[in-house]
Amino acid sequence: MLSSNKRQKRRSRKPRQMKRGIYLLPNLFTTANLFCGFYGIVAAINHDFRTAAIAILVSCLFDILDGKVARLTRSSSRFGVEYDSLADLVAFGVAPAVLVYLWALEPFGRLGWAAAFLFVACGALRLARFNVQANSAPKKYFVGLPIPGAASMVATTVLFFYRMGGSGPTKHFLLLAMVYVLGFLMVSSVPYYSFKEFDGFQRMPFRTLFLIILLLSVIAAQPAIMLFTLGLVYVSSGPLGYAHGLVWRQPISEDAGGQEPLSSKKGTK
Repeated sequence: MLSSNKRQKRRSRKPRQMKRGIYLLPNLFTTANLFCGFYGIVAAINHDFRTAAIAILVSCLFDILDGKVARLTRSSSRFGVEYDSLADLVAFGVAPAVLVYLWALEPFGRLGWAAAFLFVACGALRLARFNVQANSAPKKYFVGLPIPGAASMVATTVLFFYRMGGSGPTKHFLLLAMVYVLGFLMVSSVPYYSFKEFDGFQRMPFRTLFLIILLLSVIAAQPAIMLFTLGLVYVSSGPLGYAHGLVWRQPISEDAGGQEPLSSKKGTK
C-alpha cells in the first residue's frame, strides 16, 4: 500500500513540473530579435542587402531590450538565457554571414563560403563560452568581441557602402579579410568594454544627458557613416587596448642594446 501511494505521488508531481510557465515579456523581445534575424536572411537572399543590414541592426536593439526588461522586471530564467542564445546565433551569426556572403564573398569561391562559415562557427563558440563563463567573467568587460558587435560591423559596412554610392554586390579583399578578423576576435581573449555599468535608471551627471543627445543628433544627420564609424571604433578598441596593455607591462630599457632597466639598476645599489 505504501509503495502504491508513493507511485501515485510521483505521477502527480510530474505533470505539475511540466506545467511550469515562462516569462512572457522578455521572451517576446527575444522572439522579435529572432524574427528580425530571419527577415534579414530572407532579404539577403532576395538581394535586398540594405534592408537585410537594417534588420540586423534592429535585432541588436531588441537584444538589448530583452536583457534590460528581464533584469528590470526580475524575470530572468534559464529558459530565457538559452532561448536568447539561439536567437542571437540566428540574428547575429547566420544572418550577417548570409548577407556578407551574397553581397561580397560569393565571387571568392571557397575562400568566400569558408569565411562565412567561420563567422557562424566563431559566433556559436563565442555564445557557448559566454554562457559557461557568465557567472565568473567580469561584468565590466567581455572576453572577446561580442557577436552583436561583429554582426553590427557587417551591417554598418553594407550601409556605408550604399551611402558612398554603391549599387549592388561588390568584391573586395578587404571585406574578405574583415570577416576573418571578426571571427578571430570573437573567439579571442581580447577584452571589450561591456557598457553594463551604464544604467539609465540611475542618476547620472547632467553632461551625460547632453553627450547622449549630441551623439544621437550626429547619428541622425549621417546614420550610415556614423554607425559605421562607431562600429569600427568599438571593434578596434579591443586590440588597441590589449596592445597598449602589453606595451606598458614590459620594462622600458635605456636603449635597444639590451641593457638592464633603470628600475633594476636602482635596486642593486
